[in-house]
Amino acid sequence: MTTEIAPSAPAAPAGAGKAGAKAGSALGRRREVGLLSSLGHIALAVWAVLVIAPLLWTILASFKSNTEIFLGNPFALPKEFGFGSYARAWSEAHVGRYFLNSVFVVSLSTAGTMLFGAMAAYVLARYPFPGNRVIYYLFVSGLAFPVFLALVPLFLVVNNLGLLNTYTGLILVYIAYSLPFTVFFLAAFFKTLPQSVAEAAMIDGASHTRLFFQIMVPMARPGLVSIAIFNIIGQWNQYLLPVALMQGQGADAKWVLTQGIASISTSAGYEADWAALFAALTLSILPMIIVYAIFQRQIQSGLTSGAVK
Repeated sequence: MTTEIAPSAPAAPAGAGKAGAKAGSALGRRREVGLLSSLGHIALAVWAVLVIAPLLWTILASFKSNTEIFLGNPFALPKEFGFGSYARAWSEAHVGRYFLNSVFVVSLSTAGTMLFGAMAAYVLARYPFPGNRVIYYLFVSGLAFPVFLALVPLFLVVNNLGLLNTYTGLILVYIAYSLPFTVFFLAAFFKTLPQSVAEAAMIDGASHTRLFFQIMVPMARPGLVSIAIFNIIGQWNQYLLPVALMQGQGADAKWVLTQGIASISTSAGYEADWAALFAALTLSILPMIIVYAIFQRQIQSGLTSGAVK
């Protein structure tokens, strides 16, 4: 009696198991990345709602009456869209004067910050000399020093210099306040610029000043634009420094926008014109949104160009 032996299945190649394991691992990683991406999108959506909802409510409230603001639906459209509240805020509440004061102060302080910060960052980034790192770390240490801790000595220094309640004193303090972050950011950016271009310019007879203003500054334009926008936003929203330095006789005529809006909200009492107050808030918010929207690509390129290079 013969026994038939069934043919056995062909053996799998030696590398098939490893290939399947790698494929499974790759699939698992893709699923994990997809899950994290979905969670990230959900978090961004929640954050967008938390940011946009108060802005939308402020803009809608600027067109409403006090009754609509407090007794109506918060996100309901106003009965009529009129700009009377904006006219009252601009003229009667002197928001127009405060707005122009802020534009004047922020324009000069940002220009000074970018000039001195760029020159200091360039020297610290590209010229080795004794004490270079010490000076750099002194600049960077300013990032860890809260502003409110320096208000009293800052007030005394500005008062002793005779610059209290002056635009000059406020502009100089804004520049000093913004220099640490400006130097920290631009020093890292200037290090990424090619040394060969600077060497070629020096061989052609360019001075250090010409090298900086005509060659390095145009090459560093993305970083300069990015940090300039951050400085504009930070100085535009500054409140503590103006309150500490812009006080005394006739100070209300020199107030910046943040001081003016705070004064409107605290001095009106029970007769508050809330629509005009929200109109003033809208006037203070919209310029920064417009600036950021216009220069969004330059900001992104400035923040990422150093990493790419």
